[in-house]
Amino acid sequence: NRGRLDSNVSFRVIHDDASTSQAEAGNLITMKFPLLSIQPSWVIGVTLFTLPLVAQEKKKKPVSPPPGTAVSKDVHYATHNGVDLKLDLYRPETLPEKPLPVVLWVHGGGWLNGSKDKCPAAFLAGEGFAVVSVGYRLTDVAQWPGQIDDCSAAVEWVRQNADRFQLNPAAIGAWGSSAGGHLVALMGTRPTDRETGIRVQAVVDWFGPTDLLTMPPNVVSEKRSYEQVSTSNGAKLLGATVMDVPDLAKDASALHHVSADDPPFLIMHGSEDPGVPLVQSTRFHEALKSKGVDSTLVIIDGAGHGGAEFKTEAVKQEVVTFFRTHLH
Repeated sequence: NRGRLDSNVSFRVIHDDASTSQAEAGNLITMKFPLLSIQPSWVIGVTLFTLPLVAQEKKKKPVSPPPGTAVSKDVHYATHNGVDLKLDLYRPETLPEKPLPVVLWVHGGGWLNGSKDKCPAAFLAGEGFAVVSVGYRLTDVAQWPGQIDDCSAAVEWVRQNADRFQLNPAAIGAWGSSAGGHLVALMGTRPTDRETGIRVQAVVDWFGPTDLLTMPPNVVSEKRSYEQVSTSNGAKLLGATVMDVPDLAKDASALHHVSADDPPFLIMHGSEDPGVPLVQSTRFHEALKSKGVDSTLVIIDGAGHGGAEFKTEAVKQEVVTFFRTHLH
């Protein structure tokens, strides 16, 4: 006897902009989105996700762009300290009359792993965007600020090549997860004296660390010795522990760069994230709100550090709607 069982994923959404009162800003809205249908009916209970789905996600199948997408692989965008930097460009095969808004995807991996080749943002090419998947120098090649310099150069490449690829240089967004979320948050907040700058028009930050000074792996505690902290990903990024180079750690932390002219943010974080504590996003969201910046925080109940919960159609629509609102 087989039937059909629908599951839901819970979002807790906190939104605020300059016109929202403090009372309204404190409101917590719970929304339910259809997630999946599973069979058979003998599955008794599903809270957020089923185990079979999670197991499937562990296979990490390659992300394919949607049909009708033209892909330009390994496009050279800069050379830094003798290292050739490359990006992948995804665009609709049939281009519209108007230039395409652009979303830069910045991958995660603790600044020491990951690749531009797996681009979960590629589906946006089917939604009327150009997508640029950025390859940047990892910590075995360069230390801070090399990573953000590379991201800055990628933005400059988009602006300089806008006419060639029919891109809109005034409508550039950035999206990244984990270490990539850390970098895109800085692309929206960190001051720069370059003429073109690294400021973008909209940012989607997926569970990125925003304050390296308070990230648990970077802090000596009962659980971590100084020697252990010295080998953390944060120490590899900075070339020293955050205690030894606090000013450099602040420079690499979006929380310490928030200002009133920052672009709109969509911040998404799992409530059970074991890698980057949720407080990294809640504090950042509150800091943006305090400056009057348009910021939306989406907490996905039960989700960890990425995973299946971030790959649903409901989550994708949150991202699409955000970029359509702010890049068109």
